[in-house]
Amino acid sequence: MLSTGPWQTGLIPGRVLFLPSVEALNLQDSDFGFRISHAAMPLLKAHQLLKRFGEICAVNLINFEVREGEIYGLLGPNGAGKTTTISMVCGLLKPDAGEVVVEGLNFWSDPQRARRIMGVVPQEVALYDELSGRENLEFWGRMAGLTAPTARDRAGELLESLSLADRAQDAVGTYSGGMKRRINLGCALLHRPRLLLLDEPTVGIDPQARLRILEFIRGLATDGTAILYTTHYLEEAETLCQRIGIIDHGQLLAEGTLSELQRRLGGSQLFVIDGELKDATPEEWLGFRDRFRVIQKSDHQLVASAGGECDPADCLKQLLALPVRVQNVTLKRPSLNDVFLQLTGRELRE
Repeated sequence: MLSTGPWQTGLIPGRVLFLPSVEALNLQDSDFGFRISHAAMPLLKAHQLLKRFGEICAVNLINFEVREGEIYGLLGPNGAGKTTTISMVCGLLKPDAGEVVVEGLNFWSDPQRARRIMGVVPQEVALYDELSGRENLEFWGRMAGLTAPTARDRAGELLESLSLADRAQDAVGTYSGGMKRRINLGCALLHRPRLLLLDEPTVGIDPQARLRILEFIRGLATDGTAILYTTHYLEEAETLCQRIGIIDHGQLLAEGTLSELQRRLGGSQLFVIDGELKDATPEEWLGFRDRFRVIQKSDHQLVASAGGECDPADCLKQLLALPVRVQNVTLKRPSLNDVFLQLTGRELRE
């Protein structure tokens, strides 16, 4: 183990996991069970965070907050700045400008206090393959400052909650990818954090394993845990997160609930026009810009939203009468991908 101040770094070939040291946590045996609160107070606030690596601006003056009992999703493609943001929030990186506020105080005014309430799940699975699931949990529990009996009890509870009790004594090296992800999550929960930072926790696992993890995360939020969740999966952000921030090239382009983000497109429905559109210029069509807004255009398809309170039937008639060869017009509900298209001009990269 390497010491990095109030943090201990667990080294495994190709993997690193950061957890608070015993001195940083100073937990008592009586600190048992999640601290539950349903008050909508901001437990975490990021204000004007800026981080550069040479000429590259990885995070550019972003602002967001996460409340108790809330799952706040940072949605963006790989390289958007999500991991850099989480690294600044948990203190692994110091921002070049701006501040991280945890429960009302600047993180760097008292890092040990801030880290006591945090749990961090890195994108890379950080486990010892030769140890069993129980042994991994108990080990990281001891690293988080728990006594051996407390770590043992909490490991047992987590194994039950994560549906891994029947494999508790098996070496982690024999686990599936989804099972490893669940144990990886459990390692960050031994000290009962009130704030949980999850960096792409479902990458590379099958749909059934993903559903198990997402259901477990929902339960944590129901119990009052504030969760910052990064992902590039649209369906996760849509179904899991109460509020979503869309990030790309280090900038937070928009944030809000799913319905608030959908309303950015100008309505509850989008029109998809299929036809010969290679040389079409919608901005030159008579009256089109007054009634519709282009979300995306390709050689064979145009996606547009209607302005104002246009009746769908009237809109369809107008679109079918466009001065191009229209093959089909369909309606669909706006998705986060449509919002991303409108904000960036391209689809969310996988």
